Amino acid sequence: MDDRDRAAEKGSGRPRRILLKLSGEALLGDVEYGIDPVVIRRIATEIRDVGRLGVQIAVVIGGGNIFRGEGLARSGMDRVTGDHMGMLGTVINALALQDALERLGVYARVMSALQINAVCEDYIRRRAIRHLEKGRVCVFAAGTGNPFFTTDTAASLRGIEIGADLLLKATKVNGVFSADPLQEPQAERYARISFDRVLTDKLNVMDATAIVMCRDNNLPLRVFSLDQPGDLLRIVRGEDVGTLVTND
Repeated sequence: MDDRDRAAEKGSGRPRRILLKLSGEALLGDVEYGIDPVVIRRIATEIRDVGRLGVQIAVVIGGGNIFRGEGLARSGMDRVTGDHMGMLGTVINALALQDALERLGVYARVMSALQINAVCEDYIRRRAIRHLEKGRVCVFAAGTGNPFFTTDTAASLRGIEIGADLLLKATKVNGVFSADPLQEPQAERYARISFDRVLTDKLNVMDATAIVMCRDNNLPLRVFSLDQPGDLLRIVRGEDVGTLVTND
C-alpha cells in the first residue's frame, strides 16, 4: 500500500487522531461580537462525544470573532501588529473552549505558539502528542506564532506535526461546492475532490498554503458544516459527511 492508498484509507475509515479546525466566527452564534455560550457548549459537547469513542482530538481555533489581522491591516494598521492581535484573539477563544470542555468533565490543554505562560502552555510537539495519548483534548492557539500565516495553515501544520489521520474543517456550508452555495443555490457539491482540483479551480476551501501542505504530506481533509448537530460524530464513525479532499 503506497502513501496515497494509506491517506485515502485514513480519510474514509474511523480515525485514531483528528485535528478539528474551527473559525472564530463559528463561535458567534446569535451574537454580533465575541462568543455565544450556547454555541461553544454545543461544540464542546460534540467534542466530548467524539472523545468517548476513543478518538484523540486536537483543535485549532481562529480569532475572527474578536480580531482579524488582515482586516485590521486593510484599515491602515501595520499588518504584523494586526496579526499579533489576531493571534491573541485565538488565545481568548481557546481558553473559552477549554473552560466549556472542562465544565463537561473533559480534560483539555491550551497550547499557544506565543509564550503566555501565565494562562496556558507553550506549544511543544512531543508534549502535545503525550497529552493526546492520555486522552486530553489539545486546543492549539496563536496560529503558527508568525504573522502573514492564517489559522488554516496552522491547522495543516499542527495536523502534520502530531500525525493526525484526518483534518476536519468546519465551515458554514456542508462541503466543497463548485461556487458559493450561499450566492448560487444551484452550485454542485462534491462528495470527493482532489487537492490539485481545489487549487486549479480556486475553490475557497482553505488558503493555498494549507492545501499544498495537506497534499504534500498526504493528510486527508474533510470539509463539513458545523451548523449540522451530530455531523462531527458521524464523520469519526466513518459516515460520508461533507466533502473528502485527498490526493486521488
